[in-house]
Amino acid sequence: MALIYSSVRVVLGLLFAALGAVKLTDGISEELHGHMHSEFVRFSSVFPLRIVGLHLEPELYLAITGWIELVAGLLLAFGPRILQEICNLILSVVMMVAIFTLLKLKEPLVTCCPAAVFLGLLLLLAFRGCGPKSKTQ
Repeated sequence: MALIYSSVRVVLGLLFAALGAVKLTDGISEELHGHMHSEFVRFSSVFPLRIVGLHLEPELYLAITGWIELVAGLLLAFGPRILQEICNLILSVVMMVAIFTLLKLKEPLVTCCPAAVFLGLLLLLAFRGCGPKSKTQ
């Protein structure tokens, strides 16, 4: 079972790192980077921290999200245990913000599915060891 969790953690971390890299550069996929940029123009209009006065330009929002996903994804995949747990929490918050943003923009629910699946996997990894421990004799 530990091998399955480790595999999920590594694959999920690498997926986040790849998505972060696409957000940061057009060298991987110019078309996808352009699409991300245009989406973050829309996303910045409903950025959750606007209610406390924090306004992010779309380019900065895209770059911050890209760096968070790249670094946290790599640490989730290959970092020490404590950093994996911290990065899991950070990426979970990023996915919650993504879901909030899509719902606030009144996007169809199907567009929330990738973020919801990623969030579900992150939560699975976070809570896998929180159940009752069996006693060995």
